[in-house]
Amino acid sequence: MTVRDSFETLSQRDLAVLVPELLLCGQLIDRSGMAHLIVEFGREGMAQVAVEEWESASPWYTRRMQKALGYEGDDVVTIFKGLQLDIGAPPQFMDFRYRVDDPLHGEFWLDHCGALMDVEPLGDEFVTSMCHDIEDPTFDATAIATNPHAQIRPIHRPPRRPADRHPHCAWTVSIDPSHRPPVMTAHTEQIGRTAAVTVELSPIDHGGDGRADYSGPLLSDLRFSDFSRSALVRIAEEICVQHHLLALGFLAAVRRRADEDKAREITRKQLTGIAGVAAQRIRDALGLPSTLESLALVLSVHPLLNPKQYVESEIRPDGGALELWISRDALVDRDGGWPTLLGSEHLDPLQALVRGVNPHFTVRVVAEDAAGLLLAVDITEAPAPECVEVAITKVSTGAAFVFEDRGIPLPLFVV
Repeated sequence: MTVRDSFETLSQRDLAVLVPELLLCGQLIDRSGMAHLIVEFGREGMAQVAVEEWESASPWYTRRMQKALGYEGDDVVTIFKGLQLDIGAPPQFMDFRYRVDDPLHGEFWLDHCGALMDVEPLGDEFVTSMCHDIEDPTFDATAIATNPHAQIRPIHRPPRRPADRHPHCAWTVSIDPSHRPPVMTAHTEQIGRTAAVTVELSPIDHGGDGRADYSGPLLSDLRFSDFSRSALVRIAEEICVQHHLLALGFLAAVRRRADEDKAREITRKQLTGIAGVAAQRIRDALGLPSTLESLALVLSVHPLLNPKQYVESEIRPDGGALELWISRDALVDRDGGWPTLLGSEHLDPLQALVRGVNPHFTVRVVAEDAAGLLLAVDITEAPAPECVEVAITKVSTGAAFVFEDRGIPLPLFVV
């Protein structure tokens, strides 16, 4: 038997639970990678890589989500809707609140910034790197996906003075033809040529129950249970594309600072950390036991192997055994994305993934050739210790973050 229906195997209820998990795991990609960058390049080098990866990825995936959910536009509302579906701003963990004054002016603030909670203990220099050096160019890169004349500027931001200042930060958004559009960087253009930018995903059935798009008013929060099953499948696929685009931007930025072997080593460590944490969060969010059957389901929806239109793989459960085959001829392979970091000599990301479901699981290579990589999952008597890369990622408060039901969202601005 082969399992590869991916998100289509889940109920509407489970998809509504999974989508915010995928958004949060996308944000944790940086928590997984940044520590390794600091070791290699220092704090300033880490910040430069972060700027380049987000600048490279966010304009492309922002436009993809706009088109998928039918809220394309050139106003502040469109910018804010995009932030609600962005791995850079996962709901509640990065608790963005919005106010729209008119289509060209608005504000947002963070009642809670999980990223700040992670970085603040490191001191003001690291806070300034994140909240000034990284945020200034990357917020604008996100905004220009909607309108080249949009600017996002701080009202106040950390380091916090006083130390308990709330909200954690606040920003204005304004659109004015007099604003000079920023020039698209060479690294953004580079990622724009990847297959991930144009891959076609599952169409949304507009005849089903629930919301099929995000047209209409800007809402205070997105309650994903209000969306149709078909729309949630597409949203989940788009979020996984966001993961891959960010990882491609990360790898390209590291390559500009290190030789190929070192760049792949650092990116593999990034993948190992997030693969393990994401697997564990998916298992827990869906209430799964630590069985091979559960691992098959986690593999089928894990961002490393999704969306299926971009990453080709097969999950082959057979009674008390499980095999995983990963193609070497998918669109992601043409881009040089995450799966290309895997091989018989580099199994750490997959070990972290399967052990995120059960520490007694381990993977071994059955066969490897130009067509693909075939692996089997074995069960060991003793549990494996948690790997360093997963432990580093779990330093983030996001690794243990719990979402809550906030009830019916309120309309903030009618388009």
